[in-house]
Amino acid sequence: MNNIPWWGYVILAGLAWGTYVPIIFYGGTELTTRPGTIGGRLASILCVGVAYFVLGVVVPLILMSLRDDAKPDWKTNGLVFSALAGVAGAVGAICVIFASKAAVDTAKGEFETREAALVAQMDSEADPAKKAATEAELKEFRGERAKFYASYRILIAPLIFSLAPLINTLLSLIWHPKPGDPFHFGFDLPSWHLPVGIVLVAVGTFLVLYSKEAAEANKAAPKPSAAAPTPAAPKA
Repeated sequence: MNNIPWWGYVILAGLAWGTYVPIIFYGGTELTTRPGTIGGRLASILCVGVAYFVLGVVVPLILMSLRDDAKPDWKTNGLVFSALAGVAGAVGAICVIFASKAAVDTAKGEFETREAALVAQMDSEADPAKKAATEAELKEFRGERAKFYASYRILIAPLIFSLAPLINTLLSLIWHPKPGDPFHFGFDLPSWHLPVGIVLVAVGTFLVLYSKEAAEANKAAPKPSAAAPTPAAPKA
């Protein structure tokens, strides 16, 4: 492991965290028996726990038993805060899983409410022309069901990965733990890089979300039909 440069670990971490949200959403969806249940999400959490156990328990124990340079110093502060970090990581993973389900459920509820309103409007409309227009609107709306269901879910990963570094930076401004003294606080006045970085994060998140929305809109837009050829005038 010492042969891997620091930037190699950065790339691997980015790949792992960047692919986690879509992979866990798909896995949980595949494990779900029927819409509205949480069995699939709980099963995906179980799978994540098994992976954590193998990579976070079995592998470290093997390395500590085989290598002299892998022996830790079992200090209380280290154990407590490392465990808290594990809890934070597990809570984050669980929240991602349930955020995906909650986002789809919210969008589904809004879709059904709008659909019911259009149906009621169509049934109560006496004017045939207006009724036909409402029926066409309802048909078009139902055709965008899949896009509508994903309207909140596609926000999850960009918001998480823009919020996490911001919280990390703000926490590092006030918390400065020292060996044997974890509760050492102080405030370091940030340079101009922090507000600029916050603006860049906001702009970057907006661009990511906007590009995703534009791609989905273009994908769902009906393709224009080819114009019918104009019949040739009959020869005299």
